[in-house]
Amino acid sequence: MLEKIFLHQKQYALKLRSESLKTRIQSLEALEKAIESHQAEIIEALKKDFNKPEAETLLSEIYPVLKELHFTRKNLKSWSGPRRVQTPWTLFGSQSFIQPEARGVCLLIGPWNYPFQLVFLPLISAIAAGNCAILKPSELTRHTSSVIKKIAEAAFATEHVFVAEGGAETTQELLKFPFDHIFFTGSTRVGKIIMEAAAKHLSSVTLELGGKSPTIVDATADLAVAAEKVAWAKFINAGQTCVAPDYLFVHEAVASSFKKHLIAAIQKFYGSSAEQIQHSPDLARMASVNHTQRLKNLIDDAVAKKAEIIFGGHCEPEKHYCSPTLLDKADPHSLVMQEEIFGPILPMMTFKEISEVIHFINERPKPLALYFYSHSQMNSERILKETSSGGLVFNDSLIHFVNPHLPFGGVNHSGIGSYHGWHGFQTFSHEKAVLKQSFLGKMLRIMYPPYSSFKMNALKTLLRWRI
Repeated sequence: MLEKIFLHQKQYALKLRSESLKTRIQSLEALEKAIESHQAEIIEALKKDFNKPEAETLLSEIYPVLKELHFTRKNLKSWSGPRRVQTPWTLFGSQSFIQPEARGVCLLIGPWNYPFQLVFLPLISAIAAGNCAILKPSELTRHTSSVIKKIAEAAFATEHVFVAEGGAETTQELLKFPFDHIFFTGSTRVGKIIMEAAAKHLSSVTLELGGKSPTIVDATADLAVAAEKVAWAKFINAGQTCVAPDYLFVHEAVASSFKKHLIAAIQKFYGSSAEQIQHSPDLARMASVNHTQRLKNLIDDAVAKKAEIIFGGHCEPEKHYCSPTLLDKADPHSLVMQEEIFGPILPMMTFKEISEVIHFINERPKPLALYFYSHSQMNSERILKETSSGGLVFNDSLIHFVNPHLPFGGVNHSGIGSYHGWHGFQTFSHEKAVLKQSFLGKMLRIMYPPYSSFKMNALKTLLRWRI
C-alpha cells in the first residue's frame, strides 16, 4: 500500500510543477480551515496523550502552525518567483536568475513531544514549495496521530499528502523508498539512522535533532526575571522540548539568590506544595512509562554522584509523572549531564569566570540553543563569538522559535539544515540556476578552437585582470 501511494505521489508531483501558485495557496487555506474545524479534537487528543494543558496546546501547538500558515501565504509570491542575479561581462548578452522548484515527494517524520506542531510546520513549507508529502507521526501519541490523519484527509487528496500511521516498522518501510527529501525531527541517535537510509538513495535530508542546550546566568542578570523565564522555558510541556534549557550555569556570587527566585517561580506556576504541583492542571505528563522511568534513573544517578535535590525529585513512572526538579552541584560525569534530559529536571552548576563556561560548552557537541542572561556587553560578545549553537537568545529562552524570520535548526549533533518561514520554503525547494543567452552569445566563440595567438592573448588578459 505504501509503495503504491509513493508512486502515485511521484506522478502527482510532476503535475504540481505545472500548477499555478494559486493552487498552493488554496492548499494552505484548506489546511488552515481543517485545523480550525478540528481545534477541539486537537486539544482533547493532546490531553489524552500526555495530559497537555489546553493553554499549552493553544500556545505551543496550534498557534505556531496557524501563524506559519498566515506568514507563508502572505509571502509565498515573493519567495517563489525568480531571483535575478548578476552576470559577468564575459557572458555579455546573457541573463542569469535563480528559480526555486519543488523537490518532489518528501517524507516528514514527526516526534512525540510536540506531535502536532512539529508535523505541520514542515508540511506547510513543503506544500508552499510545491511538493507532495507522506507524514509519519509518532506512534507514542496515537490520539494526536489520529487527528493529524483526519485533518490531512480533510485538506488534501491522498496523492498530495498522506498520513502513514504505525510504529518503527512503518518508518523502516518508508525509508526504503527514494524520496526527494526527508525531514526528520527527533533524537540524534535516530537521526543517524535516517541519514544512513537516505544516503542509499542520495535523498537530501533535514535533521532537526536536539542536544543539551545550556543556560547561563551571570552576576549582572536580573535574577527574578531570569528565574521566571528559565522556569517557564524548562517546565512547559513538562520539559519535553528540544530547545528547553538542559543545564544551568549560575555565577557563584548570585547562585544562592537565583535558586530562591527559581524555586519561587516554580511554586508560583504550579503550586506551593508537592501535592499541589502533582495535581496542577498546568503541568503536562510524560509521554510514556519508559520515559518517566528513565528520568527517575537520571535523578538517582545524579544523587549517587553527590548532586543535591533542592526542589522536587519525585517520579511515579506508572502515572507518567515527574515533578519539576532542581539538582544542585551536578557532577559533569553524571548521566543527567551526559544525555539530553527531555524532562522537567534542571541540573545546576556555578562558575567564577565566563571563560570556564565557554570552555565547558565548547568541549561538548554543539547545542540546538544557548541562552545567556546578562547585562554585560563584554560577556555577551564573548558568548556570541566564542561558542557555536543552532540558536542564541540573550535574556530570554525558547522565544526565537516563534519568529518566522529566523531560521530554526541545529549544528552537527544538534541538526542539519533549518526551516521556518522563507528558510522552510528554501529547505523544500531546489534552487535551479538558469541562464538565458541572446544572439550576442556569438561573441563567446573566442573560447572555441583553434586557439590562435590572438585567442591566447585574450585569455591571458582575462587571467591577468581577473575579469
